[in-house]
Amino acid sequence: MTAALELKGVRKSFGRTEIIMGVDLAIEAGERHAIIGPNGAGKSTLFHLISGRYQVSAGQIFLHGEEITDMAPYEINRKGLSRSFQVTNIFPRMSVFENVRCALLWSMGYRYSFWRTVDRDSELTDRTDAVLEQIGLTGRRNILASVLTYAEQRALEIGISMAGGAGVLMLDEPTAGMSHSETEQAVALIRRVSEGRTLVMVEHDMGVVFDLADRISVLVYGEIIACDVPEKIRENRAVKEAYLGALLDEEEATA
Repeated sequence: MTAALELKGVRKSFGRTEIIMGVDLAIEAGERHAIIGPNGAGKSTLFHLISGRYQVSAGQIFLHGEEITDMAPYEINRKGLSRSFQVTNIFPRMSVFENVRCALLWSMGYRYSFWRTVDRDSELTDRTDAVLEQIGLTGRRNILASVLTYAEQRALEIGISMAGGAGVLMLDEPTAGMSHSETEQAVALIRRVSEGRTLVMVEHDMGVVFDLADRISVLVYGEIIACDVPEKIRENRAVKEAYLGALLDEEEATA
């Protein structure tokens, strides 16, 4: 079976400093896959390499069997991979509706045109409203995106990421900065929107990781030291020593 996303010997250096050191990873279609590790492990760098923001120093990246190594971000997006960022990335001066509608334009055949009016396209409006309903923002449809709460802005960004119909959805710390109740709502949203898609996420909240992920990869200093189902990752001695043990102890102490 062809993996939805596959990395072969991927490396990234900035000058003499090697950040990603030969990552091999295959993520199956429909899988929810979490990438965890300590700060500075290279998780966001790996996301940037996959989504085309950074070019690889060596290695190859494949999306549904097609090589996408060093393609431009917009080219990778049009081939069916979309991502969110650690810092919320929306259009604050546009309405919630307009943010999602923009994300749908290319997938619905819109190109650069001065004569085609999007306001008159009932199908585009219906599909935009369907996304808003799915992410729970129908009631906030016509307000400026800047007025949304932080958690709502994160939900909007997820909606923008999924709106174009991408089969592979990448979320970079989707619950960072959220309260417990907001995190619970975000997890429910992520589970809902990732149904039928491949999900790859970077996340520090181990409760979220073990709740959502089918498999977990542990990245430490640019190398994947373990990749397995959550139960085995939790029991893995190398993972405990490098990262998970201290983190779980800290979470238990503050619980």
